[in-house]
Amino acid sequence: MGTKLNLSGVVSESIVDGPGIRMTIFTQGCPHHCKGCHNPETWPFEPRHPGDVDKILAIAVKNPILQGLTFSGGEPFCQAEALAELAQKCHENGLNVMSYSGYTFEELLAGSDEKPEWRHLLENLDYLVDGPFILEERSLMLLFRGSKNQRFLDVPESLRQGKAVSVDEGTLYDGTRTRQ
Repeated sequence: MGTKLNLSGVVSESIVDGPGIRMTIFTQGCPHHCKGCHNPETWPFEPRHPGDVDKILAIAVKNPILQGLTFSGGEPFCQAEALAELAQKCHENGLNVMSYSGYTFEELLAGSDEKPEWRHLLENLDYLVDGPFILEERSLMLLFRGSKNQRFLDVPESLRQGKAVSVDEGTLYDGTRTRQ
């Protein structure tokens, strides 16, 4: 048995939660409580559905059409260590990893001193959509984002440069990107 997660749910195949065909992991528990959130049932931190990192990975690697996993919420960084373990194992199996977070990239980096598991998860992500959902900035025209303040980031490049680096949406492809 692997590391445990507190989940709200899992979507085995999604085309709306990141590039390519992805498995989406919805974590349970969120401190942000964004007005207009499309998953308010994920806010409470009480246990909902137990998840197991190794079981999730086994299901993902058996699906030949998956290009990656997406961590959504709730707030994935509230379960950063377990998700970092899952992300690392996904990379070992040729899957890319994306996460949503109500925290900005800058907040996650700054908070990594007190919460090193945040840095560990960042180091195991390919993409990050950061920042809270802001209802007044909502747009249905944004790729993989809900509001205009959110950014779609290239995490390895952002970590290399020490600043948020956006993905060039014009060059996004089918989600087959793997770790470099």
